[in-house]
Formats: sequence, C-alpha cells, structure tokens
Amino acid sequence: MNKFYVSTKIYSGPNSLDVLGRFHGKRVWVVCDSFIAKSPAIGRLTRQLEPHNLVQIYSDITPDPSIGLVVRGIGQFLDFRPQLVIGFGGGSAIDAAKAIVYFARQQGHDIETCIAIPTTSGTGSEVTSFSVVKARSEKLVLVDPSLLPDIAILDPSLVASVPPAITADTGMDVLCHALEAYVSRAASDFSDALAEKVVQQVFRYLPACWRDGHDLLAREKMHNASCMAGMAFTNASLGITHSLAHALGGVFRVPHGRANALLMAQVVAWNADHDGQCDTQAAHKYARLAHLLDLPAQTPREGVNSLLVAIQALKEEMKMPTSIGDTGLLAADFDQRLAEMVSQALRDNCTPTNPRAPDARALTELYRKAWCGTLAAGH
Repeated sequence: MNKFYVSTKIYSGPNSLDVLGRFHGKRVWVVCDSFIAKSPAIGRLTRQLEPHNLVQIYSDITPDPSIGLVVRGIGQFLDFRPQLVIGFGGGSAIDAAKAIVYFARQQGHDIETCIAIPTTSGTGSEVTSFSVVKARSEKLVLVDPSLLPDIAILDPSLVASVPPAITADTGMDVLCHALEAYVSRAASDFSDALAEKVVQQVFRYLPACWRDGHDLLAREKMHNASCMAGMAFTNASLGITHSLAHALGGVFRVPHGRANALLMAQVVAWNADHDGQCDTQAAHKYARLAHLLDLPAQTPREGVNSLLVAIQALKEEMKMPTSIGDTGLLAADFDQRLAEMVSQALRDNCTPTNPRAPDARALTELYRKAWCGTLAAGH
C-alpha cells in the first residue's frame, strides 16, 4: 500500500510574503543565518510582522547546522516561548528551525504555527519531513512527519540575488531530488508526476536563472520546482546519491548541492546498468525522462546515455566542477577518509530506498569514479 500526503499549505508567486500580514498579537521567532539577518530580506520579513507582533531573531545558524547549534536554539526557544516560528533562509536555516521545533515539542513545548520561507531554490525543506543536522563529521538525517512545516511561502523575489554559483549548486540539488524520488523503491504515480515536471522545469529554467538571477519568471519556476521536488521525495524518499553526498559533505564540507552534482551521473549509470544489460526498471524510468526532455531514447540504454549527456552538459554550462578531484581536495586526504565515508553512506536513511541495493564495494567504486569523473562501464 502506498501513501502520499501534502499537509503544508503553500503560498507562491510574487508578493506571497504578504500572507504574513494576517498574524497579529503573536510572539514570533525567526531562525536564520547571520548573512540573512544583515540583508534587506530580513527587513522585508519584519515589516510584514511588526508592529502587530513581538519578533525575536535567532541568527546563529551556520551551513550544515550541528546538534550543538540546535541545542542552543532550543534554549533560546524556551526563553522566548514563541507561538510562531519562521525558518527563513536556505536549507540549513529551515532544517535547523524544524529540528528545534521538533525537539522542543518532544519536551512538551508546542507552538501554534511553523512557517518555512526559503531564500534559495534547492532543498525543498519547506515541504519535507526531513531535517539534516551534523554530529561531528557525520550528517544525520532526521525523518518524522512532525517535521513538516504548517506553511511554506515561495516568493521568487527572495531568490533574485542568489549568486550564480549557489544557484547552480542548489539547482542541481533540485534535479537530484527529482531523479532519486523518481526511481526510489517507494515511488508512486503521485511522486512520479511531480518528479517528471521538476526535471522538465530544471532543464528549461535553471540555466536562465544562472545567467540572469533577476529573471523572475525563471526564478519562480525553479522555486516551484524545488518545492515540488521536496513534495516528491518526502513521500518517496531518496537514494544513494544523497547518501554519498551527505558523507562527502560531512567529512570535507563540500556544499550539499555540489556534492550531489558530483555524484549524480555515476549513480544514475550504476542504477541503470545491472549486469551490463541496462534493462532495469530504473533504466526504463531514466529513459522516460530523456523522452520527456526530447532527447534520443529509442532504447533504455540510449535514453540513459542521453540523460547522462544532458546532466554533464548542464553542469558544464554553469561552469561547475565535473569531478570531486576538481574541487581542490587532496587525493591523499580523500583516500584516507574513503572507508569512513562509505560506512556513513551505508547507514544513511536514504540508502534503503535506492532502486539497486549497494554494498561497501559498490559505494567505494562510485566514489572513485566520481573522483575522476568517469561513469560505469558501457556509458
């Protein structure tokens, strides 16, 4: 039996931030990073809330928020006792806000409303039951329905100033969410429909966002795609691209979207090509995506190869590194931590729903191929 649920209310499009004007007489706690706290965006947010609400800002969030940061946040949460919590920023801020609310609720402290307002188009955290936090050099993936925000606000003007490199990283994260949800063992007709739409929108609109961040139509389409991909994977889960990327990012601090981009093609090729036949269910679904993108896909192998070429071309168009070795990491350091990363990836919550079950040897090979940018045999 499959299940599919979307409990978060979504407000999207220009001026969707105006929905905050409906709140009055609330204690509002805003979770963000220090950059957002000093940017014009925070002024836009607080103007919607003040003077009708009491607003406090917690701006200690850093990339890949740690368990310690979440614990400190819980302390401030308990001091302020907010009725409304807003995660405002990229995936790290929203994940941190969700984790703080989750653990505070576990202690019996409830809130009325949790709102997520993304300022990047990437994680889809505003509509997912996932939160990623870091413990030492390992990223831990929390998964619980109570992590879903009550409201998500997708205002494309909030992402207009995102720099091209971050636009590329986060945009490839969106693509990876769609690809992995699409071939997941838990995929359904509902998640497939979202994933197919996301893939089409990424290839059409991500390059436009990268070239001109103030193209608000392209920004809106990518913002929506990010949210739809989140809806797909919170129901279907993900796969080993994310497992490998979580470990790579945890150990070497590679930005999450970039880590996914560096590993994506290798995993697609490996999922598709079991025993050299390229006749897996994943291969047929990848070929379906190639067809939707108007790429050559007369056979599953041709479709998979077309999709791999398109992924590579998209990365090259946005001047992204095409291998882990191109990121500046030292080969000796990578080799020294390889077994540790493989162990983490095997334990990751995203691994069980990958369409092809991996072992340590397979994950080691995928890391090594991604180091030099090569694919599985036959691709």
